[in-house]
Amino acid sequence: MSRIGRLPITIPEGVEVKMDNNNGMIEVKGSIGSLKRSIHPKISIEIIEGKILVKRSSDSKEAKSLHGLTRSLINNMVIGVTEGFKKGLIIEGVGYGTMLKDKTLTLQIGYSHPIIYTAPRDIDFEVNRKNEIIVKGINKEQVGQVAAEIRGLKRPEPYKGKGIRYANERIRRKAGKSVVGTGTGTGG
Repeated sequence: MSRIGRLPITIPEGVEVKMDNNNGMIEVKGSIGSLKRSIHPKISIEIIEGKILVKRSSDSKEAKSLHGLTRSLINNMVIGVTEGFKKGLIIEGVGYGTMLKDKTLTLQIGYSHPIIYTAPRDIDFEVNRKNEIIVKGINKEQVGQVAAEIRGLKRPEPYKGKGIRYANERIRRKAGKSVVGTGTGTGG
């Protein structure tokens, strides 16, 4: 049995979970918002005494792989509607920066024109200083996708580290030509 899949999910205070077995949908409502997700037919969900139990119908390879995945997705839904998720991005480079107006980011990242990125529904941005962006939302997948799209606008380059990187990401730096070519040979 899946080690993750068999763990029960505790439903916190103020969170409402509804399971519609007819069409295989689970809905989680909390103080921040609500999320819906369809559940695979090989997976069943029981709500007993303030806990969500995820069970599989058989021991097939597909059912085993879906068991832990479904439990993790439902757990992320519960965390999302109570606390929410954040992903930090840092912009590095001379003259690079960002401005936030309503739900639209204007990025100056070394191109001849500013890049404008509008936040999708249920996603909020926060700009600290001029070079730090925080992507916030209740859906973990959507927060990660938006952060990846923004990072993809100007990936960090390995020589000077200019570009957009995740807050916890370390860029492996490469030595440039002048550093590599400084040998002490006599040449002849």
